Amino acid sequence: MQIISTNIAKPTTFIWNGKEETTGIYKIPVTTPIFLGKETVTGDEVSDRKHHGGEFKACYLFSADHYPYWKNLYPHLDWTYGMLGENLTITGLNEKELQIGAIYKVGDALVQITQPREPCYKFAVKFDSNKVLKQFIDHGYPGTYVRVLEAGFVSTGDVFTLVKKATNSLSIFQFFELLFSAEKNKEHINIILNQEAIPQKKREQLKAYLE
Repeated sequence: MQIISTNIAKPTTFIWNGKEETTGIYKIPVTTPIFLGKETVTGDEVSDRKHHGGEFKACYLFSADHYPYWKNLYPHLDWTYGMLGENLTITGLNEKELQIGAIYKVGDALVQITQPREPCYKFAVKFDSNKVLKQFIDHGYPGTYVRVLEAGFVSTGDVFTLVKKATNSLSIFQFFELLFSAEKNKEHINIILNQEAIPQKKREQLKAYLE
């Protein structure tokens, strides 16, 4: 996996249900290294601290390999990297192979794979489509958030080097499928309950399906 674009956002306002809101989803490429902090990317807008940023969502990665799929669906949009709201656009990122809990060295930072992106209404606003949320879920390749274990700068061209494999875990693809499936895979839930790279609150939510 290699970084081909580093992206950050300035605050952007929009009207939703008659109310002005702010978002950081409108990310654009930058030519300088960006700093991955323990809870956010320095200089990047995080408007909704309840659902974005923080220990388990410090930085969002999306695969450049899936850009053709989205460009085909929305050819009229102004396409640049960062369009899916990611801080890092990555080549070779495969959610079916990316294991929750795995630790990678990239640039000066040490990061851990945590959880897939769950799309919200701001994603629909950006794409100007009520269909895009279902399309994102059905496609099944959501990118991933990472936990920053050691803060540091990353740059375009930096490569992800596996430092520690995950054990008894799920792939990002499997976990995303688990989150949105009507019939939850109980074996997969039991695996997640012991996975400390997933926030405790989310593990407790899934545990309710076993009870």
